[in-house]
Amino acid sequence: MTRSESSQTAVFDSWLDALQARHLADLTFAEVSRALRALSATYVERRDRLRGGAALAGAGKRAAFALFYGPLHFLIVREIVRSIPGADAGGSTLVDVGCGTGAGGAAWAAACRRRPRVLAVDVHPWAVSEAIRTYRAFGLASRVHRGDIATVAWPRPPALVIAAFAVNELDDRARDAVRERLLERASAGDTVLVVEPLAGFVAPWWGAWSDAFRQAGGRSDEWRFPASLPPVVAKLDRAAGLDHRELTARSLWLPGRSGSRD
Repeated sequence: MTRSESSQTAVFDSWLDALQARHLADLTFAEVSRALRALSATYVERRDRLRGGAALAGAGKRAAFALFYGPLHFLIVREIVRSIPGADAGGSTLVDVGCGTGAGGAAWAAACRRRPRVLAVDVHPWAVSEAIRTYRAFGLASRVHRGDIATVAWPRPPALVIAAFAVNELDDRARDAVRERLLERASAGDTVLVVEPLAGFVAPWWGAWSDAFRQAGGRSDEWRFPASLPPVVAKLDRAAGLDHRELTARSLWLPGRSGSRD
């Protein structure tokens, strides 16, 4: 492990420690693991409820999302960025679209040789407040606000744009609008990274997106990385009856045609 990687690991561990201290202050581990089981069932069996905010309804589910899915998303995005040539070059601005707890955007920004400032948006007020804490924990300058990712104003290109585990929760109309917007932004100079779960039922629209991104000069990948889960994530994984032996995801990558890094 290089000195830089060791430093990043220490920051990641500190972030996790702070998450545990905050989210387990008023909840027991058993309560959070039960909430994680319910949250996982929502993602698998009751996906129609996601657009209504069901994933973050209640302190238990919010704690489970922050302590379990947040770190998983961070680790997955970090490995993807390390695996795509040039993805770690960085730039002046990173736009985190549907940021959630900010884990995906923080993973990309923290891995960059030239660290960008982060501009992030999410529709859920709790996610906005959590993302602010995440970016701060990784020493990233950021501005986070609440808004609709299909219509919110983005900064002028070139920028890095990430949509991690967010597009699958949109309805068809909003998702189509976001796809066209991302393609337009890439043609204007943005570099775009879209990350979604590997399970096909989560993103039945993926084939059309993949075709569009490849036709525009991008790439589409499926990833399987060995899982070395942090202790609290591994404990929750076991307690909730899940089995993350691998970190899996699929991604779309489209470097800006006009040069994505300023």
